[in-house]
Amino acid sequence: MKRFLPSLPLSVAVFVLWLLLVADFSAGQVTLAAILALLLPLLAGALQPERARFGRTLMILVLARRVLWDMLLSNIEVARRILGPERVLTPTFLWLPLELSNIHGITTLASIITLTPGTVSAELSDDRRHLLIHCFNLADAEDMLAIIKARYEAPLKEIFP
Repeated sequence: MKRFLPSLPLSVAVFVLWLLLVADFSAGQVTLAAILALLLPLLAGALQPERARFGRTLMILVLARRVLWDMLLSNIEVARRILGPERVLTPTFLWLPLELSNIHGITTLASIITLTPGTVSAELSDDRRHLLIHCFNLADAEDMLAIIKARYEAPLKEIFP
C-alpha cells in the first residue's frame, strides 16, 4: 500500500485542493482529483532523495523549549547591543564543523541558528561537513561553537540519527 500511496495526508490535500481550485464537483473533476492525488505524491517522492528518519521524537520538545528560551535571551542581548556603542561590536564569520550527516538535521540546525537573533547561517560546504555562521557580536569563537554543538547539534543527532 505504501508503494502506491506514499503519503496519505499529501494525497488527501491534493484531492481536496484540486476540487476547491476548480470549484466543480462533477464526476470528471472528482476522478481527475483522485488521479492527481495518487500520482503527485509518487512524483514528489521521487524528487526527494533523502527521507527524514526520526530517532528520539520526545527530544523535539526538549529542543523546541531550549530554542524558544535561547531566542528570548538572544533578543534581549541583541537589543542591548544595538542600543549600546557600536564600536564594541565584533561581527564575525566562523565555520562550524558538523557531526550531523542527515540533511534534515543540518537544515534544522541552520534554521535554528538563523532564528536565534544575533546569528545567521550563511553557507553549507559542498561536503556537508561545515556550516558558515555569521555572528552579530562574537566574544569567543570556540565558546560559541561549543554552545551550538551542545545545545542544538547534540539533540539533533538524537532526533535525526
